[in-house]
Amino acid sequence: MFENTSLLLIGCGKMGGSILNGLLKKGFSAKNIRVAEPNETVRTNLAQKGIVSAADASQIKDFEPNIVFLAVKPFLIEQVIDGVKPFTDKGAAVLSIIAGRQIGWFKEKLGENAVVFRAMPNTPAAIGKGITGVTSCALANEEQKQTVQAVLNSCGEVVWLDGENQIDAVTAVSGSGPAYVFYLTEALTQAAKALGLSDENAEKLAKATVIGSAGLMAESPETPAILRQNVTTPNGTTAAALEILMNPQTGFEPLLTQAVKAAEKRSKELAKA
Repeated sequence: MFENTSLLLIGCGKMGGSILNGLLKKGFSAKNIRVAEPNETVRTNLAQKGIVSAADASQIKDFEPNIVFLAVKPFLIEQVIDGVKPFTDKGAAVLSIIAGRQIGWFKEKLGENAVVFRAMPNTPAAIGKGITGVTSCALANEEQKQTVQAVLNSCGEVVWLDGENQIDAVTAVSGSGPAYVFYLTEALTQAAKALGLSDENAEKLAKATVIGSAGLMAESPETPAILRQNVTTPNGTTAAALEILMNPQTGFEPLLTQAVKAAEKRSKELAKA
């Protein structure tokens, strides 16, 4: 899968590190990877895995990557982008997971002939359960798309978007989505405590319920709606709870829709800024 692929990773924090670990687990050879990362402790750990690294991309010599993977914090991209151009001038494609930086911005910095992919992963990538939405500029060829797909698949599923205008929606749904699930678990824990369960049992019940339900949803051929219906006995306890949660004005769906729209709006604001 990765025999003819070489990758320069710029930024090896939580997300960059997760994707790197996923690649290694999938059989990507350490000798075909270089990493630019200012944190010395991270570089020491990389050396133990047989990966050559440097504090800055300008220090990476005698290496021509197919992909330059940008995984730095948004406020750092201005500091590292000049170090990317020598690689794109030699034909490397750019894969960015940097929030708020559009493909056009990279074209301005790297030249109109640069091949740029923009992706939005999420934090479950750290355990190989992530999902990433990705799009590309018009210059990307099929081989480059397949390479990017393989890289992103190392940490979970990949969906190709119809255009960059959908990145904000992906950010709002799956990029920010894990926080919604974690908060649901927090809220379920607090509700359990309010019913008199101990702190320990309340959290254990809430977490196991969310994790187990997610696992069932992943393995079942049924839709989430059917799985919900399977749990719900008419006039039973679940039905009583869902009558509140499914209220068309004040229930969970209108509230979550409002929240996701707020996240999408903020994503668009960050892109403009």
